[in-house]
Amino acid sequence: MPPAAPGPILRRRRLGTELRRLREQAGLTGDQVIERIGWASASKLSRLENGRSRPDPDDVGVLLTLYGAEGELREELLGITQEAGDMRGWLRNFPVMTQQQRGFAELEAGCAEISEYNPVLVPGLLQTPGYARHRIMSAARVAEQAGDQETEDPETEVRARQARQSLLNRSPDAPRYTAVLEEAALGRRAGPPEVLHEQIVHLCELAMLPNVTLHLLLRDTRVGDWYLPPTAFSVYRFADPLDPETLAIEGGFTDVMSTEANTLNRYKVVFEWLCSAALSASDTLSWLIEATGRLTGTAAESTVAFGPATAPTQRRRDSGRLTTDR
Repeated sequence: MPPAAPGPILRRRRLGTELRRLREQAGLTGDQVIERIGWASASKLSRLENGRSRPDPDDVGVLLTLYGAEGELREELLGITQEAGDMRGWLRNFPVMTQQQRGFAELEAGCAEISEYNPVLVPGLLQTPGYARHRIMSAARVAEQAGDQETEDPETEVRARQARQSLLNRSPDAPRYTAVLEEAALGRRAGPPEVLHEQIVHLCELAMLPNVTLHLLLRDTRVGDWYLPPTAFSVYRFADPLDPETLAIEGGFTDVMSTEANTLNRYKVVFEWLCSAALSASDTLSWLIEATGRLTGTAAESTVAFGPATAPTQRRRDSGRLTTDR
């Protein structure tokens, strides 16, 4: 199972936030810090405070002394520094991991709650190997046509994605996971019938997990005041309240991460609108069960024995901001 502890990147962000807070509390500017400790470049401090570099324990120790951080706080931050630098030790917990998957794996480790939406695909944490392989191969063909020869082996990418997915079954500290699935992600454009059938059966199984909630957004359903979400995104909340809540915006060929509160709040509102417009969890399961029958050419039979499917009815909830206690 992947580790429940946060990954190194999250530790770097936490450390950077604490170092900036301590500097400001000490009434020092970045230039003053650089001058007092004799570093050659101001960018070194900037990279540390923004979580963009592997922290050196000696450098962090010098900063903590300058800022007057002693006792338990000093020990805690030096411990975080060690975790932030131990990328190799963290990766030993995974059977296989690629650079492309690593950023998401680090965000998912240590999560208490994950909220995801994708306008055209099944989110990576929910994909079967077959569905993932079609997605990865299609992206690889685009890269090949563009002259990019530095892509990962597709089978390695599939195994890396599967390694990430085990956190949904992690016991006893599996995160609460909620996803809004677009009907188009399960349509006939997404893959061959046998691949889609396997994927939908897998979604039925995941929907039965106590920590997983799936909502299906039908293609003609209005969201809010005719709102159209332009991108896939995920919101991560961590078990430690001092670790910064993080937004990941997935753009297909590039991803953007942010911890900026105003941006996060906008996407939380959007996610609440999506959940309100989508089918309820029980109606989503009914839709998925019926879809397995359609794909196998039967009216109601399914390889998943969850009982008879009922006609789904749309669920509405009061809109508002997504809160961490939902």
